[in-house]
Amino acid sequence: MADAVKPKRPYHSPRRQEQAAATRTAILRAAQRRFETEGYPATTMEAVAAEAGVALKTVYVAFATKSGLLRAVWDLLLKGDEDEAAVAAREWYLEVMAEPDPARQLRLNARNSVVVKRRIAGVLGVIRDAAPVDADLAALWALIQSDFHANQRTIVVEIDRKGGLRPGLGVERAADLLWTLNHPDVWLLLVGQRHWTPEEYERWLADTSCAQLLGAGQTGSGQTGPGRKGSGQAARVRRS
Repeated sequence: MADAVKPKRPYHSPRRQEQAAATRTAILRAAQRRFETEGYPATTMEAVAAEAGVALKTVYVAFATKSGLLRAVWDLLLKGDEDEAAVAAREWYLEVMAEPDPARQLRLNARNSVVVKRRIAGVLGVIRDAAPVDADLAALWALIQSDFHANQRTIVVEIDRKGGLRPGLGVERAADLLWTLNHPDVWLLLVGQRHWTPEEYERWLADTSCAQLLGAGQTGSGQTGPGRKGSGQAARVRRS
């Protein structure tokens, strides 16, 4: 009787995994620099590989296409790390959801918006500008907007549950308002084109969100960080 063949144990090499992760990060950072400085059409996989110091085949094996590479860059910048957890599962988003005060919820949302948009602004513009000429990126741009609307709507639902929405304002209209105020295009216009500072944008977004969504007496100031106070009224924003 033949001896039973022992199954092969899977081979795991922590050092090899670390090297693979470092290579992936190098490619993503090189791609980010290329996309932001040269735009999507002019950026080539060959140029990214050369800047990252890897073989062209390595880039294709990891990301398959240029649009796949840009999508991976977007995912990294949106989340801030390689963790696969969705935005709605992130600690900073859960903090907003757990906050009992509706005004402070919206101020925390504005704070988080600025933290994320500082990371994504450059690539965000690349994706938006390339969407009309690339089907994959058009789908990504649509996904970015729909996911963002869903996240903002979840916040509105929680505010409504606490009785925080102003009288006559339903969840769907409130979600549309918050999505519009916090939309990536608004950041690109005010910060990118009109040169508002991120701090000015945060104050404006927090104050305007409270004024548009909350009932009377619920738009008071809320602390969003060391030394940061909301005014509860539309801020007079100094444009540089």
